[in-house]
Amino acid sequence: MTVFHFFNCAILTFGPHAVYYSATPLSEYDTLGTSVKAALVYLGTALIKLVCLATFLNVSENDSFDPYQELLKALIGFIDVAGLYFALTQLTHRNISQNHKFQAVGLGWAFADSVLHRLAPLWVGARGLEFTWDYILQGLEANANLVLSISLAALGSLMWLRKNKPRTLIPIIYICAGIVATMPSITSYLRRGLGWHLPKVVGFELFTSLVMAFISWQLFATCQRPST
Repeated sequence: MTVFHFFNCAILTFGPHAVYYSATPLSEYDTLGTSVKAALVYLGTALIKLVCLATFLNVSENDSFDPYQELLKALIGFIDVAGLYFALTQLTHRNISQNHKFQAVGLGWAFADSVLHRLAPLWVGARGLEFTWDYILQGLEANANLVLSISLAALGSLMWLRKNKPRTLIPIIYICAGIVATMPSITSYLRRGLGWHLPKVVGFELFTSLVMAFISWQLFATCQRPST
């Protein structure tokens, strides 16, 4: 029963990444190499973030919300944006369109994040003797992160790769990218500042990811229209 629960949670956590790759044109254009490169860039940025967090943040004895520490975390979190910039603009890719490039980069980014932050807790905890909803919620959180990562990659693609975009949309693109980039700090405030429980936080993340995906899709579609 415990092994069955582990496999269910693992499929919920990592399965959507494989489904997204196989159900979209990404598999037809063989963009797996781009996703792997993006995952390696994520691991590099995660290492840099870990060094920065260990250097500049103080270890708190309690789990209370510290605005100064959370502000530092948010600033350090923007290293992810720099990593996405490198993955989108500096890596060599196959001859694929901008549309497929940001999806492949976002998919690899989200998969690496799930493996790094969720595989070990899942392996240790989901095989326990007692059933818990925490790892199912963790899988749903990974799905929200997948959508947010692809949305952030789409917004980054508009910021750095598309030159002829309407000027009126530029502030909206940057604001949306800032919201997605600071989502970890927002959820941390909800958990420790407002005392939200995990199901409520995950529900917020799922709702926000769908909203940001819709907005980024509309922005991308608008910027792709030929200017008159």
